[in-house]
Amino acid sequence: MSRYFELSRHSGNQELFRVVEMSVAALLADHPFHILAEGLHGTGKTTIFRAARELLPPIKRIKNCLYNCDPARPHCPLHRDLPPPVIAEIGIEEVPRPFLEISQAAKVGSVVGSIDLARLTDPVKPLAALLPGTIPRAHRGIIFIDGINRLADTAPEVAEVLLDVMGTRPGQIQMEEPGLPAVTLPVAVGIWAASNPDEEPGPLSRVRKQLSDRFDLTVAMGRPDNYQAVVDILAGSAQAAMAALPGQLAGNLANSTVSPELRQVLAKIYIDFRLDSPRGAQAMETAARLTALLSGRSNATVADLAQVVSLALAHRVSGDTITAITAYLTGLSYPQSQRQGQQDRKLEDRMLSRWVMLWAAVKRQLAAVMRARCHRPAAETSEGGKGAGAGGPARIVDPLATTIIAPPKPAIPIANLPDDQLVTRDTHAHG
Repeated sequence: MSRYFELSRHSGNQELFRVVEMSVAALLADHPFHILAEGLHGTGKTTIFRAARELLPPIKRIKNCLYNCDPARPHCPLHRDLPPPVIAEIGIEEVPRPFLEISQAAKVGSVVGSIDLARLTDPVKPLAALLPGTIPRAHRGIIFIDGINRLADTAPEVAEVLLDVMGTRPGQIQMEEPGLPAVTLPVAVGIWAASNPDEEPGPLSRVRKQLSDRFDLTVAMGRPDNYQAVVDILAGSAQAAMAALPGQLAGNLANSTVSPELRQVLAKIYIDFRLDSPRGAQAMETAARLTALLSGRSNATVADLAQVVSLALAHRVSGDTITAITAYLTGLSYPQSQRQGQQDRKLEDRMLSRWVMLWAAVKRQLAAVMRARCHRPAAETSEGGKGAGAGGPARIVDPLATTIIAPPKPAIPIANLPDDQLVTRDTHAHG
């Protein structure tokens, strides 16, 4: 169970923390204070209520009294008529303050109590055979009801009992069996309840408006609206998960780690892709850690996360959302330097392809020129410098019979040239 003061607080649940603490303070003053939390499933209503159990201080009661009788003001059928000396002789004990739950499948007999006919031996005094239900046993404590809107819809008789319990302070219940006297008991109990108004049968105010009106305060739970709040929730759930696992598996999972960067990724998925509750992100984190362990690694990675997205979210979000999240994680699976290197290689490949295409075009042009020259008539030359005729055959000039005119001056090495003569615009002799 998550410890109350370790739970993450954010703008969406801050008000419920405050209201729970108000109810505890009222209970210590013997003034039951009923509160209802409404919101989407998975927003932490039940977690906060159950964790708040540790806020309840112990009580002193008559020893072994199932109804939690206050020694100064006994109320149950067994002790209410006893004088203080007799109570002192029975003894007084300190026990945890009751924190009990009523499920959606509860029946009136289990909630209120009944008379044990099998043990009933004295028809004149049937009180000795009473079997107290959840409500009588929660006297001076808290009863938590998860999904009270569904309970009010499927078990209207239980809702009627709650109306009597919450209608006055203290409330009362009545146990009845045909042919036996009815037994009425006062009860001082705070009712904490959670409801998912977005699910069938709808908000409690529509299902049973009278019961909804019995709650002193109603808190609207909201989603975390910033990344850090989701990171804190994930960190807290990971600690709780490790504490709950037994034996060697807990040790193995305890040795696995999730980096702050990976939790930031999970927080971004929850916020940016608008998951209904953090449970999806929590499931992804746990599954990623287990994936890493099965691979012989202690550190979960983005790649591990990408493997479990569809497993953790298929029943929570649409297929398009899963595809988008997977694409987002795939983009994160490679470091920026690797992605940049891939982009550089793609650019180089494109440039090389362009040069290949250009050289192929040049080769085609050269081939065309060479084919044209091969089909042109040969030029006619003569010793006197006569141009080639159209009708004569081509002749090769003998270099030994050709007059060669030397340049007017010897060539000058380029290293000996002045700087202003390295590049010239007009032709002139160097010297």
